[in-house]
Amino acid sequence: MADHPTTEADLAAWYDVLNPWGPDNDFYLAPVLAADAVLDVGCGTGTLLHRAREAGHTGRLAGLDPSPAMLDRARRRADIEWFLADAGSANAPAVAGTGPGAGFDLVVMTGHAFQCLTADADVDAALAAIRAALRDGGRFAFETRNPLVRPWERWTPDRAVAVTRPDGRRARVAHRVELPVEGGLVRFTETFDGPGWRAPVVSRAALRFLDAAALDARLAAAGLAVEARYGDWDRRPFAPDSPEIITVARPLP
Repeated sequence: MADHPTTEADLAAWYDVLNPWGPDNDFYLAPVLAADAVLDVGCGTGTLLHRAREAGHTGRLAGLDPSPAMLDRARRRADIEWFLADAGSANAPAVAGTGPGAGFDLVVMTGHAFQCLTADADVDAALAAIRAALRDGGRFAFETRNPLVRPWERWTPDRAVAVTRPDGRRARVAHRVELPVEGGLVRFTETFDGPGWRAPVVSRAALRFLDAAALDARLAAAGLAVEARYGDWDRRPFAPDSPEIITVARPLP
């Protein structure tokens, strides 16, 4: 019997293989380790927070994700708080806490999770909740892919990747963008296939691409101001041809 993902749990099992630790994780790990209370919004399988504990973080670490399957894998560590919720719940009492000391010194959205907010209302709700969840002097750090370099044009089947899980299971994963791309919304398919599979398994997703000016406007409307912006994980300044829009924002007074 061929092994292939047919459920959300099966697909989540491939996530860490498809998204190994890299320079983006290194970028976020340093500020996470320097902050007393951290919330990872869209934490996925919890890789960043797991690594922070392993590196000696002794403060509060919390992860929030809307996927039960992702959180099932994240909960392999019980010394981190895990919340099944969307980004708009970042300031919920169960997450941020109540009374003196509530909230977070740092909120992060890694892995381009911010781009999963495809509607204006979702972006605004998430930013408002994150702003409310930040303590005085706190910071919000996240990244999006730069739409000016049109990265989706490289999401083609001929650039498929072959991956192998630690248990030896193999897959070929390919992406195909569904045209036309309009309004900054990119819809695409992700297809899993491989030798011995009964049939390919196809999932569909959409990502929102906002340029730097649009991001700034949304942040300002939520009471956040850009403190620093980078174009790549080596902290080079953002430029029109940068692959990333990496933003560190602070609450406005």
